[in-house]
Amino acid sequence: MAAATAPAQPWSAEELRSEALPKKDIIKFLQEHAAQAFLAEHRLLGQVKNVAKTANKEQLIAAYTQLFHTQRFKGTDGAERAAEKAKPGKAEGEKEKDKAAKAEEPAEEGPPKYTKSILKKGDKTNFPKKGDTVHCWYTGKLQDGTVFDTNVQTSSKKKKAAKPLSFKVGVGKVIRGWDEALLTMSKGEKAQLEIEPEWAYGKKGQPDAKIPPNAKLFFEVELVDIE
Repeated sequence: MAAATAPAQPWSAEELRSEALPKKDIIKFLQEHAAQAFLAEHRLLGQVKNVAKTANKEQLIAAYTQLFHTQRFKGTDGAERAAEKAKPGKAEGEKEKDKAAKAEEPAEEGPPKYTKSILKKGDKTNFPKKGDTVHCWYTGKLQDGTVFDTNVQTSSKKKKAAKPLSFKVGVGKVIRGWDEALLTMSKGEKAQLEIEPEWAYGKKGQPDAKIPPNAKLFFEVELVDIE
């Protein structure tokens, strides 16, 4: 089909290189007969005089020769148009990825989902930064006062000496309420934290720790050291 629509070659190789054949004539021929995508690839779109300023004779001869070799004449670029239509499909796929990525980003949430009451002041000098390792004593309670977890040694425990909890702060190793609150604490500080479900274990809760869904949590946390 492409060959059937191809025009006859108006110039031989010798004629193309002749000074008697101006660049504008070759450009006009290409613009009249070549597919739009072909012209775009060879930078031959636009007014003839403007194209003539940027294209040299060798480039035009190469484009002319390639046109007849590839048969990419007007009316034969249906496949190209289909390919171009497929590209936005890819773009849509990228958009979907972007949407998914944005969905994973935290939305603007308004005020913090926790409150902090200082029980013992720290040194007010050494504050952890994101990625620092912090060492903490803590006790976690439900709203009814039930202790669901602690690493504080009590007289009833006859186990080995307890150790502070150590983790990198501000990078999602613990619940968000902890990450956010500890960044406001200085070394030696002890605080009472009330953490809303959104910044604790949310709708799912933590069945293994006997934390029910949508539970508001209460912690006593002491920031012992920072590395």
